[in-house]
Amino acid sequence: MSDEEARPVGSYAQDARDGRLGGRVQLRPLGGGREWDVPPEHLGEATPADVLRERVRLLNRDARRRVELG
Repeated sequence: MSDEEARPVGSYAQDARDGRLGGRVQLRPLGGGREWDVPPEHLGEATPADVLRERVRLLNRDARRRVELG
């Protein structure tokens, strides 16, 4: 991603190094948690499918935790 292609604040982005999703150059997991810094040259596009996959993963994680506690 070049400087001319700045993403709007609040848009989703992907760390191309390991596939984690977040919302800015300093990314934070979709489900919350500790943010991490990503050099601009390592930002990748987060497709709608990537975002959906992460949200489903988080929902499944939360559901498993509820079963374990219940």
